[in-house]
Amino acid sequence: MDDARPIFLQVAEKVENDIISGVLPEDSQIPSTNDFAAFLRINPATAGKGVNLLVDSGILYKKRGIGMFVSPGAKDQILAERRERFRADYILPIVAEAAKLGISPRDLAGMIDVADLGAVR
Repeated sequence: MDDARPIFLQVAEKVENDIISGVLPEDSQIPSTNDFAAFLRINPATAGKGVNLLVDSGILYKKRGIGMFVSPGAKDQILAERRERFRADYILPIVAEAAKLGISPRDLAGMIDVADLGAVR
């Protein structure tokens, strides 16, 4: 936990990242809030708040007396939400700024292609 965002959001993002990467497949059990708390050296209530955030959004589901599990379709849901957030947070401002500078969408796409090729090298 190392950035300025609230810790419970970082816990939720860590679980989401593990779901996206396949470390936590659908219907697999996630670590308990006490396990998260011990591993991350945080308060169990904070870990629980992050996990409950994912339960509220349908990413995780509870099995009473057993624990929390990854919901079917969770990976697709996370990817769709993150792609939309990426579009809103990055793409729309870039397109707006490009328009101010007289850069066409085609030229902008070309600039991204060139930048992508540069990143691969």
